[in-house]
Amino acid sequence: MKKQKSQQLLEYIVNSEAKQQGDFKATAQIAAELLSQQLNVSNVVVSALCHLDDKLEQIIRLSNLHANPISCVHRPNPSASHAFIKQLINERHISSEDCAHDSRLHELTAYYQAHGVVSVLEVAIRINGHLEGVLTLERCESSEPWHDNDVQLCSQVADQLALALATQHGYDKDERITLFLSAAEQSDQIMMVVNLNTEIIEYVNKAHFELTQVAKERIVGRKVRVLDFFKQYPSLSEQVLAKARNGESAQEEINLTRQDGSNYWMRLSVKRFISERGNHFALVNAENCTEQHHHQSELVRLAWRCGLTGLFNRTHFSRVLEQQKKGHLVLVDLRGFKRFNDTYGHANGDVMLVEVARRIRHFAEVNQLSEIARIGSDEFAILFENEENESLIEEATERLYRQLEIPITIGIEQVEPKPALARVDLESIEQLFSPLTCADIALQYAKAKQGSAIQVFNSALLNAFKEDAQIERDLVAAIKGRQFELYYQPLKDLKKQAYIGAEALIRWHHPKKGVLYPGAFIDIAEQSGLINDIGSWVLEAACKQLNLWQRHQIDISMHVNVSARQFFSGSLFEQVWELVTRYRLKPQSLILEITETELMEDIRSATNLCNELSDLGVGLAIDDFGTGYSSMRYLKQFPISKLKIDRSFISDLSVSHESREIVSAIIAMASALNISLTAEGVETKEQELFLAEHFCHQAQGFLYSPALRVSEFSDFLTNKAAIH
Repeated sequence: MKKQKSQQLLEYIVNSEAKQQGDFKATAQIAAELLSQQLNVSNVVVSALCHLDDKLEQIIRLSNLHANPISCVHRPNPSASHAFIKQLINERHISSEDCAHDSRLHELTAYYQAHGVVSVLEVAIRINGHLEGVLTLERCESSEPWHDNDVQLCSQVADQLALALATQHGYDKDERITLFLSAAEQSDQIMMVVNLNTEIIEYVNKAHFELTQVAKERIVGRKVRVLDFFKQYPSLSEQVLAKARNGESAQEEINLTRQDGSNYWMRLSVKRFISERGNHFALVNAENCTEQHHHQSELVRLAWRCGLTGLFNRTHFSRVLEQQKKGHLVLVDLRGFKRFNDTYGHANGDVMLVEVARRIRHFAEVNQLSEIARIGSDEFAILFENEENESLIEEATERLYRQLEIPITIGIEQVEPKPALARVDLESIEQLFSPLTCADIALQYAKAKQGSAIQVFNSALLNAFKEDAQIERDLVAAIKGRQFELYYQPLKDLKKQAYIGAEALIRWHHPKKGVLYPGAFIDIAEQSGLINDIGSWVLEAACKQLNLWQRHQIDISMHVNVSARQFFSGSLFEQVWELVTRYRLKPQSLILEITETELMEDIRSATNLCNELSDLGVGLAIDDFGTGYSSMRYLKQFPISKLKIDRSFISDLSVSHESREIVSAIIAMASALNISLTAEGVETKEQELFLAEHFCHQAQGFLYSPALRVSEFSDFLTNKAAIH
């Protein structure tokens, strides 16, 4: 609601005959009608407190069209809603977009439900600090939040209702004046009374001091020319005074300066009234409108600046970059920031971002750089304009990297940021690619580096990017053209010396490049989002094959790899349920494999999904175990049926004491948790012997067989069965 309309509404109430005569019910009727017209509400209710029986009596209830019919359920008495009353007295108002579930309003839930109220604004009507009534705005169909302007307006209306109620009370004359002044003192609006004959300021409330920082004692009883308005706008103030003497209303909006040099904006209205004795006075109402005047400049600032760090944002930086033909672009990314946010919370994540921004700003000041920006959640950009000395840029970039690596104190912990930097020479960029695109390409390589994570963009990176883009396009055609095939690698039970499972591994029959293994295209499929389509095909093809084996009495389990995107897609459970039902798979015969690092991306969702899959009779295996978190806590939390020891530990068994110790520890841990264990990448009898002696359950690898086509796999099982 615009301030001008708010002011008019308040002026209408203030100047109404009902208000001036202290007719509370009539004033409440006017206020309810005006608020109902101006605000998007279903009901406006004004209640007054009857002190004799501690009861809230409904004075007026005004309902808009289509509001719920009035219920016989009444608002509970203050004695039955102590918490609500106490909160209302302290806070002066309570706004809620979901009042049925708002703990502050639980004592009124039955009332709200009976009236169909969804969203509510409760405003105290107070006199001298005491609750005398409640102004309530109700919405039966919540469509928008309660804005600050709405709250401020209703608070001011409540102040006017308080004044009307104070006047109506049957106190003697002195008591009524005291109450009036007390209510006025609590008003957020400046209220001032000026004697038009003597030009003496007779009264001003404390809101004037809160805005102007001029003490009441310095102006009450003195001429109006002591006011900042008269000092800083003498001609305009004399015109306003002349209008008041002539009985004309005046409204002005002025920019004033306090004694400390700070500026503020004030919107004031002046109107004459005549006392019972015939004396002429001017009633001055004023409010702070500084925020509105700063709003436009704030919008401009927000359009070009990051609200958290104060740096330029992506929109501004991109516009500058479009005009830049030479120089160097440096892109900064914080590796593992999402996991840090999930672990420590977004508030601590913001602390890290602010500190990183401060360091980048300091770096820019030292190097006299003006264009620095936050262009993503955890991405920052720096522009070296017209800088041609490559060695200086390289030194500066390495210096920035070292500065960003310095630990940050967050609370009582020391956290080490993990920056990755990409550098691009703007003159070396091909016309079809933007500087930020090239920087992003280099940044992906920087994030994968060990040690100093700095990568300079070059033609080799661009060519690799183009190749990946071509593979992405080919993958789209491969999905449509059914160019994929599943191979199966057998899993051997080391105790029974029998083959009890198969891992489904995808192969791509590329029309030009021949058979491609997953390493050539899975990462690209992950980045492009195509992995969900590919994963769905793999899962269905594997379940179909498992069904065929089970129909031929081949009793083995099927292991299927699931990507993080597919696992957290939100549709995996429905897909698995449909496949298990359609192919009537035996319980625990289908086992889904996901890496432990991927599983930890969203622990809560992962736990729920794992439990749901377990209820379907689907097993869960942790792939590449030992390379990620390896946490006992989450091993107990998830319904895991199997661990797969990463092949990097198995390959070193014969030469690495550390690998033997790690594998022994993993076997012991799995045994303690009663979890099945499979060793990947077994290639020698020596490795198999070590695993068997330490009671590892299963193994797979080239010692037994590479991944085989389905026909070859069936022959393999038949031959091995014949041998035994």
